Amino acid sequence: MKIAVTYENGEIFQHFGMTRIVKFYETDGRTIKSAAEVNIPEGVEHASIINFLQEQGAEVLICGGLGLRAQEFLTNAGIKVCGGASGNADAAVQAYLNDSLDYDPLAAEHHGPCGHCHEEE
Repeated sequence: MKIAVTYENGEIFQHFGMTRIVKFYETDGRTIKSAAEVNIPEGVEHASIINFLQEQGAEVLICGGLGLRAQEFLTNAGIKVCGGASGNADAAVQAYLNDSLDYDPLAAEHHGPCGHCHEEE
């Protein structure tokens, strides 16, 4: 299973649409086998990030805040969304694998428009 995490300085980056680095984890469903930080190509934003995640084979996304449309597009792309997560990225992935990740399944509903990248929903 391939898990993607919005990433910055070891932590889960808190704004999906503004993330510049994604850390991808290869797992066997129980443990992390490998991890790699990948810079998002210049000019890739919002909906294009979803395409980028698909191209990289992500099956799960752990992130901070994200909009309702982003969550909908990710889900439609077959990527499970664990939004509203925070803290150390490596620990979050291991917690996900242990079924103990603390995240908010309604994170998109609480995120709301941020004033510079989302239309009113």
